[in-house]
Amino acid sequence: MRERYDEIQGLGGEVVAIGTENQGYAAAFVEEEHVPFPVLVDDEGDAARAAGVQKVNFFKLILNPRSWAGTRRARDAGHKIHKPGGRVTQLGATFVVGPGAQVRYEHLDTHSADHAPIDAVIGALRG
Repeated sequence: MRERYDEIQGLGGEVVAIGTENQGYAAAFVEEEHVPFPVLVDDEGDAARAAGVQKVNFFKLILNPRSWAGTRRARDAGHKIHKPGGRVTQLGATFVVGPGAQVRYEHLDTHSADHAPIDAVIGALRG
């Protein structure tokens, strides 16, 4: 989303990331990765639970071939693999919300390399 952040903002959207570790970890990540959008912290996992974001069994996480393939793709694209956050088994999710409380798009990751297609996020913003 960082690569298309200007486009997202141009469509009236804003990206807000929610991390799984503490504020110090999030601040270091933002600085190292030059993250241009706000990053909040969900220390206890309350936001993840409220949104229905899944966790995965640790062994399933490390043995899932889709996760390994995703790790290779990320590394090959030049992305760093960082020290894991506090809830390493917490999967991610992407939501497009608004105006108001209307959820226009949601993608709940099913494994660690599963992420919302950016074109679907942009499409939801376009309506």
